[in-house]
Amino acid sequence: MTRRHELDLPDGRRLVVHDDGGRPGAPAVVWHHGSPQSGALLPPVAEAAAARGLRAVSGARAGYGGSTRRPGRTVAGSAADLAHALDELGVTRCVAVGASGGGPHALALAALRPDLVAGVVTLAGPAPFPGADAGSDVEGWFAGMADDGGLRSALEGTAARAAHQETAEFDESSFTPADHAMFAGPWGALGEDAGRAGEAWPGGLVDDDVAFVRPWGVELADVAAPVLVVQGGADRVVPRRHADLLLDALPAGELWLRPRDGHISVLDALPVALDWLRPLA
Repeated sequence: MTRRHELDLPDGRRLVVHDDGGRPGAPAVVWHHGSPQSGALLPPVAEAAAARGLRAVSGARAGYGGSTRRPGRTVAGSAADLAHALDELGVTRCVAVGASGGGPHALALAALRPDLVAGVVTLAGPAPFPGADAGSDVEGWFAGMADDGGLRSALEGTAARAAHQETAEFDESSFTPADHAMFAGPWGALGEDAGRAGEAWPGGLVDDDVAFVRPWGVELADVAAPVLVVQGGADRVVPRRHADLLLDALPAGELWLRPRDGHISVLDALPVALDWLRPLA
């Protein structure tokens, strides 16, 4: 049975973590949820982990699922919160998986704690936003997104992103027919959880987007662990270009391109991705 932990962080904030316990001594897979999500362990994640003898752990980022909000947080800051929680839970070695908005946080955990993270998988995860240097391809980072309004507003800061959120409506063209089929099937719990999380904790989504378009607080060059970048070629939320940017920057990255997958249907790759990670755990 999955257990819900409310842990105290060093600065007094609360972090909610979900842990299925696994069998005694089982290696852990740490799930980094998308944006928005509650942070609870979704059935397809827990089931795929259990089938491979892995203990599944998931933390709710600040502002989601009962974790204390922290406006202005960085990607690295959220990863540090989870690293503290893993230490508290006695996890000494793990592999990390990040889906969509969880991808940057999985990579940041690996960069911050090479002693802890043995391997990483990102599924449709965004790449770092281009810097302000001359020649940086800002428009290339946005290219191919069906709806980039939230991320563009985040460039102006938390208040602007929050104002955008008040009137924003989901663009249905963001998801492909294959994506919708996943919501109707094995990943239905993700759609339900995302809908509830978006209503209950809109601040978490705001803070995620602001963190994505600012410096992450870590460098991808510092991710020493092997990384499998799983990307859908038909993704309209985080387009293929982001996978190429990640691959260029990671010292030990490899790409698994699934040409027909969109942003949600790419999650069908999770079991095989865990097979790739399992020998590293």
